[in-house]
Amino acid sequence: MQVWIPKEKGCVIHSDHPYNAPMAMGRREQQRQQEEFWIAHTELPRTAAHPFYEQLNRLLEGRGFDEWVEQQCVRFYAETMGRPSLAPGRYFRLLLIGYFEGIDSERGIAWRAADSLALRSFLDVGLKEMPPDHSTLSRTRRLIDVETHQAVFRWVLELLAEKNLLKGKTIGIDATTLEANAALRSIVRRDTGEGYQEFLVRLAKESGIATPTREQLAKLDRKRAGKGSNEEWVNPHDPDARITKMKDGRTHLAHKAEHAVDLETGAVVVVTVAAGDAGDTTTILETLPQAGEHIAEVACATNYEEVGERVHPEGPVEVVGDKGYHSNDVLKALGEAEVRSYISEPDRGRRSWKDKPEAQPAVYGNRRRIRGEHGKELLRRRGEFLERSFAHAYETGSMRRTHLRGRENILKRVLIHVGGLNLSLVMRQLLGQGTPRGLQGLSADVLLILSRFWIATLVHTEQESASMPMPSHALRIEISILLRAD
Repeated sequence: MQVWIPKEKGCVIHSDHPYNAPMAMGRREQQRQQEEFWIAHTELPRTAAHPFYEQLNRLLEGRGFDEWVEQQCVRFYAETMGRPSLAPGRYFRLLLIGYFEGIDSERGIAWRAADSLALRSFLDVGLKEMPPDHSTLSRTRRLIDVETHQAVFRWVLELLAEKNLLKGKTIGIDATTLEANAALRSIVRRDTGEGYQEFLVRLAKESGIATPTREQLAKLDRKRAGKGSNEEWVNPHDPDARITKMKDGRTHLAHKAEHAVDLETGAVVVVTVAAGDAGDTTTILETLPQAGEHIAEVACATNYEEVGERVHPEGPVEVVGDKGYHSNDVLKALGEAEVRSYISEPDRGRRSWKDKPEAQPAVYGNRRRIRGEHGKELLRRRGEFLERSFAHAYETGSMRRTHLRGRENILKRVLIHVGGLNLSLVMRQLLGQGTPRGLQGLSADVLLILSRFWIATLVHTEQESASMPMPSHALRIEISILLRAD
């Protein structure tokens, strides 16, 4: 039976519907409410990110970060007052947001800062104030030099040393590739300036093909040796980018980021950005001296008689690396610097030392050390801490692909990005979580721990009382909580 509803009430209800009256339906106009003219800031909704950024702000302000960084940037201010600039403390906080929120571009950082109440509080931006846009952020980055960004990175290292999160005795070194903000199809010849397609057409015509097709050009390109040489090709939009084979096997224009990590705490001591095709045996000779300088400066600033030796004052005494860093020159240089090497040795077969007898003691000493128990433990720790820093900074931190061009600009961004990674070690020590996303589930974990403690206390009390058996409802609660934990 089909029930009809009067036209002014609604439409036809399906014959199989169990009801013979129309459903009450809410209207958008009815649910719209008049907003209040005034609202207290304490009544605004708060998320798990608020306590994280509040604690991070207390940490930065407790050591006078804003005053210190403004003093570092005083030389960049103009003598005559013009348009109000972005405060240095707010600028570096914006770059830290890129790590903690996993945002790769400056445009995304500016958009997120304008949209989040927690980030507005972190940046000290009022509800009626507009946060800095991406153009202001990029202009400030170009204004402040690399040395100031490195000084901020060292400031974070001093904070880690004060929290006993930096030792500086055993250093692990490894590198990864960052995809450049440039396309392979835009590369041109260094000598003639012609594009890749124009170059192939010219080669085809020189070989006798007057009007080559796409298939003929592809066949010609496949047979050509050394077609991806960085000595012959360059991208005009990002000359610092190099044609590089990525970790996943693809070929892209890329840069190379190298980390030197404290293998006792996981803190990144140094981060450098080099050409994508630079060899590991070349970049380690630049990264390791910087690590020694940073450790010595931090030790000079944080080691007192009252607290003892927090950081090793003479720099690293042990260096750990993978097979890519193994070479005679590297091992000899480490031996001359009185640094013990634990670098994995590739299988080169039986070697002859007639032409290079001075390298034999360094190679044999490294081989003996990596075969010992201490060496094996350091190599395992290298894989753990180095890969973890890459995963946090470039995977969850979303910096695997850069949105900036020029090695100097990329280094500025990476320095503060990895500085945020170091700050997360302090936040994990204070809050148990290193990022605001990790703090979201902390309340449930705390509730579970308290519930388990209450159940254990109840069970212990009931077992001590022989006259009163354990209540069945308490047993059911204990079983339910244990099952949910599993």
